[in-house]
Amino acid sequence: MIKRLCIFGVGLIGGSLALSLRKAGYVGEVVGCSRNAEHLQKAVELGVIDSYTLDPVEAVKGADMVLLAVPMRAIKPVLESIVDYINDDMVITDAGSAKGAVIKAVEEVFGGTAPHNFVAGHPVAGREKSGVEAAIDDLFMDQKVVLTPTEDTAPYSVGRVKNMWEATGAIVELLDEKQHDDVLAATSHLPHILAYSLVNTLSKSEYGDDVFAFAAGGFKSFSRIASSDPVMWRDICLENKDAILSALNKYQQDLAELTQLIDDEDEESIEALFEHAKSTRDRNI
Repeated sequence: MIKRLCIFGVGLIGGSLALSLRKAGYVGEVVGCSRNAEHLQKAVELGVIDSYTLDPVEAVKGADMVLLAVPMRAIKPVLESIVDYINDDMVITDAGSAKGAVIKAVEEVFGGTAPHNFVAGHPVAGREKSGVEAAIDDLFMDQKVVLTPTEDTAPYSVGRVKNMWEATGAIVELLDEKQHDDVLAATSHLPHILAYSLVNTLSKSEYGDDVFAFAAGGFKSFSRIASSDPVMWRDICLENKDAILSALNKYQQDLAELTQLIDDEDEESIEALFEHAKSTRDRNI
């Protein structure tokens, strides 16, 4: 059980973790920290956290678990503000979507080596809405959480973080950081980028916003993720740049091939491509 959980960034992920752990009876006290007092007060009113502070040093006092659930590019500054106040009684973890960048930031803050009590993590779950108001107590139920410990991470620390996420109903898996970043670039980051791009393309239609009045269920389902937090996804694009560009380039090549098939009116090849995609999805998802 966690005695005192400190959450930096009490939004959808951080808030949902707090609610899930409360529901499971796995946490005692939850303290939140960010730069927005109004936001944190809302989290208190919703029963997500017990208290809050705008002072990072004050926030980590007495904490045995610290979660960094801030946008990717805010992780390093937060760590820099608390590095001198981290002790062996704490376990620090994060919820960032690009693990290579997080581990690099941690190593830079700690002088070249990630501390034994830091566990890089990524809950592969979410909603299109952001903020503490969107937090729910079953967000992680039966969803994957990926941990990417380094060679310096203590097994005890990994166990602590694994137990925390499993208390929420999540399925915890361990991956190499590069494998995580490559796979998530293709299966999560690329779809979000495509959704944002498609909505932007349609917004430039000669018919204006009227084009959206005829959006059917398929468009609504696919474009739903374009309602996600733009700041968070901006940071993910920049922090997982190489893997995302690789996925984008491969997609553009395949899209160009499909474009040519349509231009050639190659009905057999188009149908075969669609059939392959359908059978692949039906078999795996």
